[in-house]
Amino acid sequence: MLKQRMITAAWLAPLTLIGLFGLQGGAFALFTALIVLLGAWEWTNLAGVARQGARFFLVVVMGVLMLAMWLAEAALAAWPLWLAAVGWVINLYWVTHYPDTANQWQATSRRLLMGVWVLLPCWVGFNVLRDSGAVWLLFVLLLVWTADIGAYFAGRRWGKNKLAPKVSPGKSWEGVYGGLAATLLLAIVFAVWQPINLMGGVALVVITGLVTLVSVLGDLLESMLKRYRDIKDSSQLLPGHGGVLDRIDSLTAAVPIFALFYLQVIHLQVSVL
Repeated sequence: MLKQRMITAAWLAPLTLIGLFGLQGGAFALFTALIVLLGAWEWTNLAGVARQGARFFLVVVMGVLMLAMWLAEAALAAWPLWLAAVGWVINLYWVTHYPDTANQWQATSRRLLMGVWVLLPCWVGFNVLRDSGAVWLLFVLLLVWTADIGAYFAGRRWGKNKLAPKVSPGKSWEGVYGGLAATLLLAIVFAVWQPINLMGGVALVVITGLVTLVSVLGDLLESMLKRYRDIKDSSQLLPGHGGVLDRIDSLTAAVPIFALFYLQVIHLQVSVL
């Protein structure tokens, strides 16, 4: 398994970095759309759609919707990000009250609708941040990776108090605190590096803390759906790593919410200088 994971990572990591930072405009939108559509394929399974033809049709519908948004220039608009903000508040309620509230979302149609407000704004967020010049796309990627690393080591060293034992028994509050500490340090480094004023730097630190917590929620939401479906991985598309959603679950929450903060706060702080 370790050998397979290393082989997959050897081609996946450079391909991802080239796609995210070597492409722009329509090429970047297409690249990220392909990633999100692979995630949509896996989401149809999480939603309980059994027939392969029906799953393929639903992915095509998502692709057509994304194309329409791109042609209408909605892929760079703020309203899908506001949809994500509302959606993740609902997701938070469902995750923190699982399994008592499972009856509210267990219908296949509702889980599919949940996938729309998770995946579509994520794609929009990627495009918004790439359109900014990629610096803030880099930041949110580093934020998620740093949070994961900080949580892993803090959880292994000090983890005692379970974060959401009914959803993901392995996660602890100490891990969350470790991830927060690591990302706040990252935010301070970026605040010094980027041309933003003191108020903007403080705002970035606060936003980073909030987005870090949201990224944890993204992980927990997928864990909740997999637990409900009694499956370990979202798919086997990435040998040794599970599925695409297993790799981007935190990003599906962090990217649109950070992009919303970028448009409403950070962009303004940079623009005044």
